[in-house]
Amino acid sequence: MSETAAREPARRAGAAADPAEVARRLAAEHPDARTELDHRDAFELLVATVLSAQTTDVRVNQVTPELFSRWPGPATLAGAEEGDVAAVLRPLGMGPTRARRVIGLARGLLTAHDGQVPDDQTALEALPGVGRKTAHVVRGAWFGHSLLAVDTHVGRLARRLGWSERTDPRHVEQDVTQRLQARGTGADAENLTVLGLRLILHGRRVCTARAPRCGTCVLADLCPSAGEQA
Repeated sequence: MSETAAREPARRAGAAADPAEVARRLAAEHPDARTELDHRDAFELLVATVLSAQTTDVRVNQVTPELFSRWPGPATLAGAEEGDVAAVLRPLGMGPTRARRVIGLARGLLTAHDGQVPDDQTALEALPGVGRKTAHVVRGAWFGHSLLAVDTHVGRLARRLGWSERTDPRHVEQDVTQRLQARGTGADAENLTVLGLRLILHGRRVCTARAPRCGTCVLADLCPSAGEQA
């Protein structure tokens, strides 16, 4: 009998997966989860996260070495020629748009924060190209706050696990955070950030959008959606 089959009684049809047990199993499955965007400082993480919209981390990591080599900080990127930056970012698609975005971001950092990435949600969201999720990524991964960054993977797993029925990222964040805190999960300084990273990895590797691997998933006996996506 497989481990998943042996645990089958733990799942009840329609019941939300227990957050503490999900967190425990994902910690064992993805113990070293971290953002997969390559970066050396808060500025590089911020820019890389902005660039990751509508593309993959792998593709972003392919262009950022040249980007940061040629324009290694806000001051140099703010003064860059848009066409030059767009040429570097072209493999990501929408090169001119992405170039304008990151140049504007660099200028915003210089104007409002002396070139430093602020550890403040409102200040970050006021910068060009930075939304709530991006600010959460930077504040969670670099500054060490407990913040859930809801991307497509986190949203998908939250719905499949029965933690939220909504699709708007802000509402998903509220639903998941409230559920975790109500069950005593997410109380420590890193838990929401790290759990979010583990949900992302699990969504990329196992609980994929089109063909989830429920047969090998460590959460299958907890998940009310297990087997329904096949």
